[in-house]
Amino acid sequence: MNIVRIENVFKEYTLGTSQVQALKGINLQIKSGEFLAIAGPSGSGKSTLLNLIGCIDTPSSGKIYINNQDVSGQTPDQLSELRARTIGFIFQTFNLFSVLSAAENVEYPLLQFKELTASKRQERIIKFLDIVGLQAFAHHRPNQLSGGQRQRVAIARALATHPKVILADEPTANLDHKTGEDILQLMKQINRDSGTTFIFSTHDAKVMAMAERLVRIEDGRLVEEDRVLA
Repeated sequence: MNIVRIENVFKEYTLGTSQVQALKGINLQIKSGEFLAIAGPSGSGKSTLLNLIGCIDTPSSGKIYINNQDVSGQTPDQLSELRARTIGFIFQTFNLFSVLSAAENVEYPLLQFKELTASKRQERIIKFLDIVGLQAFAHHRPNQLSGGQRQRVAIARALATHPKVILADEPTANLDHKTGEDILQLMKQINRDSGTTFIFSTHDAKVMAMAERLVRIEDGRLVEEDRVLA
């Protein structure tokens, strides 16, 4: 089953008096459970493509289907609901709330799920901090954690909403080599254990080597695709 389907997508931005084409006729299908990397140099369009898949932005033309829903013409409120329940995000800068503990950061996106009681939220917090190996650091704030630990909190937060897809934008960029390797191995294990789809935007050779499928983008166009047995 395809969890993401992109059909002839273009994305244009206005820059001053000029129109800039960030994406040019993208066609891409991503199956549920894939561990896929979208690779390309800075300015190639990979982050734009990730933002479209994440329903943070909308295409200028073309169709995008997420979990069989056509998201191309949905309202901001509809997209917000879809993001909350279907997509998890992991960023290179972690994007944790500095005033909240690790547990509170994981809980934060769950607060919009009115059907979850406080005890159910607590169950998820414990479960996912345990999965990323940070149960002993639940009450630590981000400034008391290393970069790798902060990224693990971000992974737990992304997983806590039970998303079908996790989008990771350069998740190893601010980590040293060993820590980056450990984080990638953790995400790979989660992918294998839970079947959650992972989609990376990257130019990191480590991420490309770990991916089961590698899609390359240049100048707004998909130019190459490789399958890797990882």
